[in-house]
Amino acid sequence: MSLPTSGNPAISEVISSRLRDVQDFPQPGVLFKDIMPLLADAAAFGACIDEFAKLSATREAELIAGVEARGFVVAAALARAVDAGVVPVRKAGKLPPPTVSARYELEYGSAEIEVPVGVLEGKRVYVVDDVLATGGTLAASLDLLARAGAVVTGVGVLIELEFLGGRARLAGHELTALLRL
Repeated sequence: MSLPTSGNPAISEVISSRLRDVQDFPQPGVLFKDIMPLLADAAAFGACIDEFAKLSATREAELIAGVEARGFVVAAALARAVDAGVVPVRKAGKLPPPTVSARYELEYGSAEIEVPVGVLEGKRVYVVDDVLATGGTLAASLDLLARAGAVVTGVGVLIELEFLGGRARLAGHELTALLRL
């Protein structure tokens, strides 16, 4: 059962109807929620961006931060919709220096992410990603953005997998999930 947190039950249905489950990806035992059918549907994807753009936290942002990699797509579209800039939260080694980085644990391994130095100091930043699972990536992103001098106005995800409890790791941040599973 899905419980919308965006205030728009219709958007939950739109997203849900355009998800594809991929069993045992990226490793055995993981059920991956593929958003590619959603991204490929211009009207559905546009409706998601419009829903995020209604939030005061996005309208207050000077920058939209997208988390590697599907979050980049959402961030770029949302930034355009709210007349903000965009900044990536990337895997380590993908941005030119100087950067600041953070290492963190995933549900199936570990990773390191980084952000550019010099563009975030004092900026109001809204953070977006495709899926909130255990919260490790988003928690590390929020910490990293704060260390780089950003002021986070809120966090948005297309899908929250509630049974994994990731929301608890983002305590203290306004979180909007367009679809909760």
